[in-house]
Amino acid sequence: MNPVGINGTLIVQLVTFVILVALLYKYMYGPLRKVMDDRRAKIADGLAAAERGKEEMALAQKRATELLREAKDKAAEIIANAERRGVELREEAQGKAREEADRIIASARAEIDVETNRAREVLRGQVVELVVNGTQRILHREIDDQTHRDIIDRMVGQL
Repeated sequence: MNPVGINGTLIVQLVTFVILVALLYKYMYGPLRKVMDDRRAKIADGLAAAERGKEEMALAQKRATELLREAKDKAAEIIANAERRGVELREEAQGKAREEADRIIASARAEIDVETNRAREVLRGQVVELVVNGTQRILHREIDDQTHRDIIDRMVGQL
């Protein structure tokens, strides 16, 4: 026997082990490595997709915020326009109402003036008649037309 203890069995075991390692490397390590690389790629793709999703979500959130702000601005503008238009319509209606009131007042004043003039004429006629009747009673006689006109003219002049 050998003092180191190397014999044929050990050599056969060593050769068998090397062959086993070579076969495992060729048939197991390659496919296993490929599966591991594929899995690593899928995980990397998933992480990249998640990152893209985060970015897209942030962009969508930003866009939604912008749209909301734009909608609020638009709504505020519409409200301001409606309020301004309401004020314009109210002022326009007030102007028309003032014009109508002024027209009615002017018409009423004109009618009052006409009626006042009519009443004055009627009163003048009645006053003249009363004066003539009163004068006839005072004088107890009939007045001729010329005297009658003179008296009326004097009375009208005094009125």
